[in-house]
Amino acid sequence: MSLVAPRRPTRVLHVGNVKIGGDNPIVVQSMATADTRDPVATLRQIRELADAGCEIVRVAVPDRVAAAALPDIVPFSPVPIIADIHFEHTLALKALDAGIHGLRLNPGNIRKPEDVREVVTMAKERQTPIRIGVNFGSVAPMPADFVDEMAAQGATQEQLRAEWLVRSALGHIKILEDLDFGLTKVSLKAFEIPVLLEAYRRFAALPNDYPLHLGVTEAGTPKAGSVRSAVGIGTLLAMGIGDTIRVSLTTDPVEEVFVGYEILKSLELRQKGATMIACPTCGRVEVDLFTLAAQVDEYLRTVDEPIRVAVMGCEVNGPGEARDADIGLAAGRGKGMIFRKGKILRRVDEAEMLDALKAEINQVIEDRRNGVVDDSAERYQPKKPTLQLVSV
Repeated sequence: MSLVAPRRPTRVLHVGNVKIGGDNPIVVQSMATADTRDPVATLRQIRELADAGCEIVRVAVPDRVAAAALPDIVPFSPVPIIADIHFEHTLALKALDAGIHGLRLNPGNIRKPEDVREVVTMAKERQTPIRIGVNFGSVAPMPADFVDEMAAQGATQEQLRAEWLVRSALGHIKILEDLDFGLTKVSLKAFEIPVLLEAYRRFAALPNDYPLHLGVTEAGTPKAGSVRSAVGIGTLLAMGIGDTIRVSLTTDPVEEVFVGYEILKSLELRQKGATMIACPTCGRVEVDLFTLAAQVDEYLRTVDEPIRVAVMGCEVNGPGEARDADIGLAAGRGKGMIFRKGKILRRVDEAEMLDALKAEINQVIEDRRNGVVDDSAERYQPKKPTLQLVSV
C-alpha cells in the first residue's frame, strides 16, 4: 500500500503540447537565466534544459525589448515557453502575439481593469493558460482587520501568513473568473516550509479544481536549496498536491531539472533516468568509494533509461542491502563484486570496477530494449557438475 496520497483531482490545461493536471504526469519546469533580449543565448539555454528533461521553460519579460525578442525564441523552442510578466499589460499582449504558450502574472499587479480585460480576452481567444503566481514576499500587506480576525481564531504566525497567501490568490482568481476565464493554474510560494505547506493545504481543501504549481521561492544555493525544495515539494506531492514543479536554485537551471526528477523518483511518481544507491561508507571500506561513487553518478547523468544502480563499499552487506538494484558494485580490498538483483555475477579488480560497472549497466539497458529475459544472474556462474552413471 502506497503512503503517497491519491492525487488531487484537477482540470486539464494545455501549455503548448504539454498536458497539465488530471491524470497526466507531474511536469518538471525551470526558468531560463539567460537574458531574453538575447534570443541566441536564450534558445541555447532552453535547449540545454530540454536535453536535461525540462518540459516547460519560463522566461523573464521585463521590458519591451525582451518582448520584441520573443518571436525569435518561441517558434524555435523545443519545449513550451511561459512568459513571466509583471505590471505592464502590453508586455503580455506582445507575448501572446508572439505565440507564447503560457503567461505567469498577477492580474492584481495590472492596475487598470480594462488592461486586465484586454489581456484575458486575448488569452482566452488563443486558449493560452495563465498562472497566478503568488509569493509571500510580494503580496500586499496584511490589513489590520484580517490580522485581528485570524488572531481571534488563535492562528499561529504560519497559519496567518498561509491564509493571507490563499486569500491573495483567490482575489486574483476572482478577477479572471469574473471575465469567464478558466485556463488558470495557481502557485502559492514561500521560503518558510511550514507556511508553504499550510498555504497549499488550505487552497487544495477549497472547492476548486485548479492545477497547482509547486515551488519554494528563493530556496537558495544547490545544497541547502535542494534540501529545502525536497522537503517542501516532496511533502506536498506525498499529500497528493501538485501538478507541476520547479526547484528554484541559485545555480545553472539544468541542476534544477535534475533535482526535480530526483524528488519525483524518490516518491515513485515518475521514473526518468537512473537512480543511484550508495552506502554512506564506514570503517570497512577499503577503496576510494567517494571518487568511485562520484564517477558513477556523473556517468548515470547520461543514462535516460530508468535503472537503479548501487555502489556499495562493502562486500559483506553490499549485495544484500541493495538487492533491489538492477545492477551494482560492492567494493572490497583491491577487488569488487558486480551483482544484479542481489545475485553475484563476477569479481573484478579495483582498476576495472568503473568500466565493468558501466558495461553491465549498458548490458541491462540493451537486454531491456531487446526484450531479453533477465538471466544475467546466471551468466557468470560456474556450471554445477552433473552426475553421470557409467557402465563398468
